[in-house]
Amino acid sequence: MAMDFELSEEHKMIQKTVDDMIKRFAPRREEFRKMVLKEKKFPQELWDALAEAGIMGSLIPAEYGGTGLGLTAMVVASETMGSHGFGTALTILTTMDSLCILRNGSEEMKRRFLPGVAQGKLKFAFALTEPDAGSNTFRLKTVARKNGSAYSLSGQKTFITGVDAADYMLVVARTTTVDELAKQGLPKAFGLSLFMVDCKSKGIELQVIPTHGIEGMRQFTIFFDDVKVPAENLIGQENMGSMALFNTLNPERILAAATAVGMSDYVIGKAVEYASQRKVFRDQPIGVYQGLQHPLAECKIELEGARLLMYKAAWAFDKGFDPAQVGTWANMAKYQAAEVAIKSVDRAIQTHGGYGFSEEYGLIYYWEGTRLLRTAPISKEMILNYISEHVLGMPRSY
Repeated sequence: MAMDFELSEEHKMIQKTVDDMIKRFAPRREEFRKMVLKEKKFPQELWDALAEAGIMGSLIPAEYGGTGLGLTAMVVASETMGSHGFGTALTILTTMDSLCILRNGSEEMKRRFLPGVAQGKLKFAFALTEPDAGSNTFRLKTVARKNGSAYSLSGQKTFITGVDAADYMLVVARTTTVDELAKQGLPKAFGLSLFMVDCKSKGIELQVIPTHGIEGMRQFTIFFDDVKVPAENLIGQENMGSMALFNTLNPERILAAATAVGMSDYVIGKAVEYASQRKVFRDQPIGVYQGLQHPLAECKIELEGARLLMYKAAWAFDKGFDPAQVGTWANMAKYQAAEVAIKSVDRAIQTHGGYGFSEEYGLIYYWEGTRLLRTAPISKEMILNYISEHVLGMPRSY
């Protein structure tokens, strides 16, 4: 079988488009950094520029106003943004929700939501995690009951990112409760349903969680009190949302890997630049010392491995591979990219010495962002569980 590791011309064009777009903001880098990292404000100008460049329409087919270039195109864009030190979690969330609609939604729903995404007019959040249901999705307690032409949504979600900046959120709820499953002898995977919920709906209360690590975003606990959701906002079939949900999580992990890969590129570049200029002993830069060179070289080698896994996973998704196989590569890519990002920021901070902790250099903020990626959107431990069981064939451990 022929193998080609070269980016396509379309992907190179996206890379250049994002490069050129970010360079337009270069004179305002400090302003943006303060707004995003310190004030946690959403970078609307950056979002608008992405939409204007057609990036937000990468996954949307032409009949819904997009370019239909696929997940790999968005991966290239996210990686390129990260390599300049920019990123926004809302691009990942909007992308994964859009893909869920595209692959599982009705034609009416596609025409209602997807053109707005392609134009940059709609932003999506994702509401899955609950206080007692994190990694174990099947323990969800948020319930949606149908009443006439609408569902009544009640329950609680937590660690939900960017819902204050989003227009809609994809909410995972139970239309058949765990107790009802037990009584009817149904499997635990049955009974989950997916809904697009207007973030401004009556009955929604937001409570800020004072977290760090998400650029320009805040996280919330969300309380749903008899929130009315139109029946046409159900994605796919009632009670049959499990497969659609887990197929949606693969792109999230691949795009998280892209963010981590881009951030690694950025901080390694900053470390190399600093080491090539900083002089302490004699009249030569500290970059001549192998004690600084070798750790950065190791990071670069490991980064290239993560990059290959990331592109392989995105390519497989675009080619329509079995979701289980895509999931294996997506999990591996996310794991490897997060680990090398943490290592790269750590070595960049060490290279800078005391300046690595200075807000002026900004590296300490990237430590928070990369460290988050080891835990979310899926933890390192859960990925290792998955690989042990589903790839190595070992006994289930949880």
